[in-house]
Amino acid sequence: MHRQIAGKLTSPVTKWIVAAFALFVFFPMAFLGSKLTDVQNNEASSWLPSSAESTKALDRLAPFQDQNDIPTIVVYHRDGGLTQDDLAAIQGQLPDISAMDGVVGEAKGPLVSDDGQVAQTVVTYNFGKNGWNDLPDTADELRRIAAIDGVDVNIAGQGGQAADSAEAFAGIDGTLLFATLGVVIIILLFTYRSPILWIVPILSAVCALEISQGLVYLLAKYADLTVNGQSQGILTVLVIGAGTDYALLLVARYREELRRHEDRHEAMAYALHRAAPAIIASASTVAVGMLCLTLAEMNSTAGLGPVLAIGVGVTLLVMLTVLPAWLVIFGRWLFWPKRPAFGSPEPTASGLWSKVGRSIAPRPRVVWVTTAVILLIACLGVFKLDTGGLSSTDQYTKTFESVKGQRLLEQHGMVDTSSPIMIVANADQAQAVADAVRSVDGAGEPNTDIPPQDGTALVTVPVSGDVADQAAFDVVKEIRTAVHAVPGADAQVGGTSALYLDIQEASHRDNWVIIPVVLLVVMLILMLLLRAVLSPVLLILTVILSFGAALGISTLIFRGIYSHLFTEGDGFLHTDASFPLFVFTFLVALGIDYNIFLMTRVREETQTRGTRQGSLVALRATGGVITSAGLVLAATFAVLGSLPLVFLSELGTAVAFGVILDTIIVRSVLVTAINLDLGGKIWWPSALDRKPPVEPPAEPAAEAESEPARV
Repeated sequence: MHRQIAGKLTSPVTKWIVAAFALFVFFPMAFLGSKLTDVQNNEASSWLPSSAESTKALDRLAPFQDQNDIPTIVVYHRDGGLTQDDLAAIQGQLPDISAMDGVVGEAKGPLVSDDGQVAQTVVTYNFGKNGWNDLPDTADELRRIAAIDGVDVNIAGQGGQAADSAEAFAGIDGTLLFATLGVVIIILLFTYRSPILWIVPILSAVCALEISQGLVYLLAKYADLTVNGQSQGILTVLVIGAGTDYALLLVARYREELRRHEDRHEAMAYALHRAAPAIIASASTVAVGMLCLTLAEMNSTAGLGPVLAIGVGVTLLVMLTVLPAWLVIFGRWLFWPKRPAFGSPEPTASGLWSKVGRSIAPRPRVVWVTTAVILLIACLGVFKLDTGGLSSTDQYTKTFESVKGQRLLEQHGMVDTSSPIMIVANADQAQAVADAVRSVDGAGEPNTDIPPQDGTALVTVPVSGDVADQAAFDVVKEIRTAVHAVPGADAQVGGTSALYLDIQEASHRDNWVIIPVVLLVVMLILMLLLRAVLSPVLLILTVILSFGAALGISTLIFRGIYSHLFTEGDGFLHTDASFPLFVFTFLVALGIDYNIFLMTRVREETQTRGTRQGSLVALRATGGVITSAGLVLAATFAVLGSLPLVFLSELGTAVAFGVILDTIIVRSVLVTAINLDLGGKIWWPSALDRKPPVEPPAEPAAEAESEPARV
């Protein structure tokens, strides 16, 4: 039945219909996908759930400020001190700044530091709901107006951060894509040893990416799906990486069948029939794993789930329809210079992975115990992991203007007047709330001069230092404790620092909730696929071990290498609060791919050879493809480091290292050794366990040379 369906998809007539339909869909979706950056929402306040206190406070702040207001600071600095002419020039700029498009009220300043070296002017912009996208051009105009000979001018505050964030993500739809494609092409050239064959998988992956981005654009524009620059970047590398993985699996099986079938259409029908179940199971598992992210409180994380699930789903469809059609259209010459001629011998399984299997077979228990102990030692690095979040000055791998401006304010004893802690309370208790704030160590002097609106008062508290660091979070926590205790005040604490604190707490909650759910879902899928209980449990344990080792070693890399090479701040000494969840989700969901590729083949071979012999055959048959797929996926995630963002650099490094560890060590050595040691017991309670093989695990040399490699 499956072979008949596969044959119809790649018949001499259908292949042209499939190829034409792909082009018909591609061009309009590519056009929509090119506009995806227009619907991104990179504003932190949009990432939080409605239950967060800062979100509730934001609603009550509406009479005092528009939630689309973007306070921006112009920071002026001259070594040796600003002159009177400098200050006069800054004062003279205020009318021009106030006259800029989008300005709310008037620009205020200059406020000068005690040492006279730094001054700041504050201006608020409002461009509507998607106004953050207008900040880069506005920042350029503001720099032009604020320029003074001999004075360093930096745009800081929320507006400066938005402009810098836009610059950091500027390459996400171009540079990142080309860098990803570049590394994948290089790997495919080495894998296929053909100057032509790589073109079809790459074009298929690009087709899947453009269609995915088009669908995501429609959902973001018309269904309120939260999409930001981070999710778009991850979508790019995931689709290219996963698509290439599936292509490797299918092409390897197709090349094998071309040696067995003279008609290439028939060869593709058999290849699809054999490879499609593993690809479908793999993609389905990844998609379901990503959809588990919708359980997150963080809207940005919850929105990432559907975005990536759409990408994986589209990639699956393209790789099982468009890729096979193009392969049979172009014929065997794609494999030049080593075309798989009909009846030619299959170059198989006497290579590296066959030798690895034979070296494991005599002492499998020693191998898996030793490997597990080494991985457990690597996990110890996790104790150095700090998920307290990244401050404003530590989130980039290079020093942007907003970072320079923030540091100047801190170094010269000035507060960020654009982003105070904002407390809303019942107006008749405003003074009691202010008195409660004064009892908090580290809190600035509260401002109660703002007129109440509709029975609600606003009390603002300036923030000393970075509004997104732990010191500011501690102050917010203590202020919340103090003002919540004021009877009848109904006080709620918001503002930028409170917003970042709530993001951190929501992210920590998501880590504890989603990680167990992903594990459970993936294990249930494996149980259904393998029709066993023990082997899925063992596989999940190896996944957890692999994740811990990858996280531990990556943490040591961040602290010991990256912190000295790539940033002037302390960014790589910390990680975003959501970092463990993202790494776990990707490593588990993607690592299951390789579990499925290996273990479905082990199960297939077990039916005729027994578990031990089948494990060796499966290793030698899939080891090369799994390793190649792992290298492709690792390379694509490593490319995330090309963006100047600490979070994506850390994520790319951890996932890339974890994938390599998983494919070369965990999947191929640890899992194979466990299979060889336990034998048929791994299939409990399946019927495969009732007839344990009698042959020894080592396979005859003649069979190793003659057995065709299948994927």
